[in-house]
Amino acid sequence: MSEIPQSVAAPETPTESWAFGSRLARLSSTRESTVALGALGITALHIADDSFLHPEPGTSASDHLPSGLIPLAAVAVAVVAYRRSRAGIRATIALVVGLLALVIGGTSAGYDAYTVGPSGDDYTGLLAIPAGLLLIGLGVRTLWRSRRLDDRLWRRYLRRALLAVAGLVVGVQILGGVAFGYGSTHVMRQYVPTANLGASHEDVSFTTSDGLQLEGWYIPSRNGAAVIAFPGRSGPQRHARMLARNGFGVLLFDRRGEGESEGDSNLFGWGGEKDIHAAVDFLRSRRDVEAGRIGGIGFSVGGELMLQAAAQADGLAAIVSDGAGTRTLSEDLQDIPSPGRWIGFPFLATKTAAVALFSNSAPPPKLTDLVPRIAPTPLLLIWAPSSGGEDMNPAYYRLAGRPKAIWAIPEAGHTQGISARPKEYERRVVEFFERALLSKGEGR
Repeated sequence: MSEIPQSVAAPETPTESWAFGSRLARLSSTRESTVALGALGITALHIADDSFLHPEPGTSASDHLPSGLIPLAAVAVAVVAYRRSRAGIRATIALVVGLLALVIGGTSAGYDAYTVGPSGDDYTGLLAIPAGLLLIGLGVRTLWRSRRLDDRLWRRYLRRALLAVAGLVVGVQILGGVAFGYGSTHVMRQYVPTANLGASHEDVSFTTSDGLQLEGWYIPSRNGAAVIAFPGRSGPQRHARMLARNGFGVLLFDRRGEGESEGDSNLFGWGGEKDIHAAVDFLRSRRDVEAGRIGGIGFSVGGELMLQAAAQADGLAAIVSDGAGTRTLSEDLQDIPSPGRWIGFPFLATKTAAVALFSNSAPPPKLTDLVPRIAPTPLLLIWAPSSGGEDMNPAYYRLAGRPKAIWAIPEAGHTQGISARPKEYERRVVEFFERALLSKGEGR
């Protein structure tokens, strides 16, 4: 048996026994604090690495000041509070930061490492995963060791049950919103799919107004008109084949932060209207595309961005929005019926605030304010009533000016109208673009 170190030698009298216990408690507390502060430091290291040391291509450290400095300040506050607080507060700090460290490490670094292999800030992100697990373990241990045992049994378990429920509510509504916001600004497909376009295509690139280079494919036009199929080079491929076999040129490209394109990712598409405007400018420079014959078809968030782009600029002569939903708190509150909107309000508000923070940008304008400005550009709305998340389309239709049309496909999943009714989908969409883009020489 190993000997007890001299600094904590075994007691020989009651007084020495009390002192011995006190020394052991201080030693345990010191080790706990050291481990916790080390894990917090690893979390802070990844935040700094992600924001300032390895920013995404096309961006710089100065583009990430809010998303980097505010979380770092929060971790610094957590470090100071951890060292000065009682057990309950220490446990709460460890659990909260531990859960967020798992999100930070898992959503960005873990996803990238799994799909394309780790690089850049992924290494410190992977370190944040065990750091988060360690903090969660410390939090649970601290709660267990500091639990009260001096009151009646029923009070003890009632108090614990109430605390557990409160912790679950806060975890889902607040931490869940922060985690969702972080993930939606750090996870985007980083690989380029295999092209299956049914026609020859060119590799193309163009630059946005804020200096990002976007990469994509272009199928040259055979009828003088071209359509932007957005977003990405994966989901729109079936639609691209449909349009190409009817003579239209088709442009597919990786939106900012996706595939080979530069920039920070944002699943909600904040700032993505600049990508569409740049795509329009690219098509205007093509000799095979006649003036005023550029259209756009967008899916899900791409449909929302098509609505925004058409409302804010004159480059699109016709748009199809398939599966548009909502992007911000104000839009969510319009879309979700009571009482669900108020039950989920903390989550929705936190999610929007987190997206704003981690994307270093303000929320975009409300689509209900933008849609009336699209006219006289022809608009076709396609939606799946049973899919969920697309219920604002009838409101968008009511607000839009003419010419406009709306088509509901009840049996379709989200943006899956082309699969549910392939022949009708092709007929409706192709006829819409032919009327809008080919029947007259000039668009809007």
